[in-house]
Amino acid sequence: MTEPTILAIESSCDDTSAAVIRGGKVLSNIVTTQAVHEQYGGVVPELASRAHQQNIIPVVYQALHTANVSKSELNAVAFTRGPGLLGALLVGCSFAKSFALGLNIPLIEVNHMQAHILAHFIDDPKPQFPFLCLTVSGGHTQIVLVKSHLEMEIIGQTTDDAVGEAFDKTAKMLGLPYPGGPMLDKMAAKGNPDAFAFPVGNMPEYNFSFSGIKTSVLYFLRDQVKANANFVEENLADICASVQKTLIKTLLKKLVLAAKDLNIKEIAIAGGVSANSGLRQTLQDYAVKYKWNVYIPAFQYCTDNAAMIAMAAHYQYLKGDFADQYVSPEPRLKF
Repeated sequence: MTEPTILAIESSCDDTSAAVIRGGKVLSNIVTTQAVHEQYGGVVPELASRAHQQNIIPVVYQALHTANVSKSELNAVAFTRGPGLLGALLVGCSFAKSFALGLNIPLIEVNHMQAHILAHFIDDPKPQFPFLCLTVSGGHTQIVLVKSHLEMEIIGQTTDDAVGEAFDKTAKMLGLPYPGGPMLDKMAAKGNPDAFAFPVGNMPEYNFSFSGIKTSVLYFLRDQVKANANFVEENLADICASVQKTLIKTLLKKLVLAAKDLNIKEIAIAGGVSANSGLRQTLQDYAVKYKWNVYIPAFQYCTDNAAMIAMAAHYQYLKGDFADQYVSPEPRLKF
């Protein structure tokens, strides 16, 4: 079957999402976010799991209803196996297994990070193989060589913290509300990116490090506040812009190196941090400078969503890559 109809479920962190895809075309993509974490300044795994349990049936129902697809029309059920939070993954995995078993249709396990990359095949224009994808999120920072829809190789990654964590932790130091990364991006748009200098990490080959900049920002703020108690308040936009510029420079320094070494002009970004306006604009600037063909997903496909899971499942279905009922979540799932 070249045009399978697949229900996909994403529950790796704090977004419950379901999507329906038919023949590689996304018919619906429903996402429910969890506001319960705001008061804690970060995702609480146990609360996320409980919220997924509450949300999953309404979200799946809405996805099928929006797509105008009945359960009997489904050819497979896909779900995120990992990486992610164990309890959150368990909800999506258990529901998908039960749903597929009840309908007597195949089950497809999807790697969350590979799905982020395949989000580029939801809409046009689509990258040509091979291409490099800078995959950036709260938990991952990777440069991936994408050879085909299902053949990918990580050629560089962070040796410590993910860039998304660096954004969020810096935002927390500055007293910005959760979610910190998007708030820092918003403030950065109003500031001077050259106001303050922070170190750019430089690891071997195509790898990254972001622990150093977090420490640098921490000590910088400590010393400045000691001299002026209102320093952060008076310079918030400039601090945000300066930190953001440094993080983006760290990312693109290695991406440029990899693109040059491998002689690849097809460049993409994926993951939650790919929604960052500064990164998106800088990548567009680099596209002109280095004559790259750059691919940036729509905002709705940057953060966690089931449409990207559905797209990955579509190609896995065509290959006959199915899971059995013994499959279980894998929080540290690798490529």
